[in-house]
Amino acid sequence: MKNLMQVVLVSVGCCLSTLSLAQEKFSSCSAAFVSSKLLVDRYSPTGQCRLSANAKGNLCVSTVAITPAKTTALNKIDFKLAIRDNQTKTVHLFSEKTFRQIPVQQVLSRCKKGDQILLLTTDKRYALPHNEILVQ
Repeated sequence: MKNLMQVVLVSVGCCLSTLSLAQEKFSSCSAAFVSSKLLVDRYSPTGQCRLSANAKGNLCVSTVAITPAKTTALNKIDFKLAIRDNQTKTVHLFSEKTFRQIPVQQVLSRCKKGDQILLLTTDKRYALPHNEILVQ
């Protein structure tokens, strides 16, 4: 019951702006996936994204359907990438390009253990609360 309430609260909070007719900002929830696997350990305010330095597959950001049983990817959306260096905390843009998906190995080749991959949505309609991925 507690998990169901958390899912409901997160869903309502993430998509609350749909009630406002004058505002399109954050009207859809989204999440990061690698090869259809959700990266966040739990879709809640305390959820965290971690990724093995040896991960394989395509990194993408998709809109999501949230139910008590699971979070399902729906439609891929455009995003940009940045990397936060673990030692200096400097954030640098990965590329000027906008992606729908990218081989995760290509991103990880520019990261060290402890760095964070930052995902930036390009459209204000999409909330992406778990946008930092820790490289392990």
